[in-house]
Amino acid sequence: MPVWSIILLIVIGVLLAVLVALYIVGRKLQKKRSENQVRIDAMAQNTSMLVIDKKKMRLKDADLPKIVLEQTPKYMRRTKVPIVKAKIGPRIMTLVAEESVFDLIPIKQEIRATISGIYITAVRSGRGGNLLPAPKKKPTLRERLSRKAQKGTEVLEAKKEKRKNKA
Repeated sequence: MPVWSIILLIVIGVLLAVLVALYIVGRKLQKKRSENQVRIDAMAQNTSMLVIDKKKMRLKDADLPKIVLEQTPKYMRRTKVPIVKAKIGPRIMTLVAEESVFDLIPIKQEIRATISGIYITAVRSGRGGNLLPAPKKKPTLRERLSRKAQKGTEVLEAKKEKRKNKA
């Protein structure tokens, strides 16, 4: 049997082992997530809050309670998470927002939000029941390139028109 076929079989075997391991780990993480989501939904409550500030920062720098830092895994302490400082009633609190909700939260406005402990899970509406505006989407690379190409063709056509008019 040639050497390249042996190497190919070894590489395929290693790739299959990695795929099986990722599948098993993914199933376990999905199971944990669903269990946590049930707990979060059980403790959820709607509140009205005035958002003071929002930014992505490390858990250490976010002024969260010490017990929160102790309960988070070591690898998560260095990652940046969406943090919202809000005034709920007479208290100013530091809350952690869900990634999908973070972009919807307006700064220096009163909102109705669903919170579970220190975790913002949903944003309902602004003051007076008005709906929150959807955040502007950043254009994709393809959209930006197509706009540039369209502008370039317009410039070239304008130059052609000038040449025709001169002649």
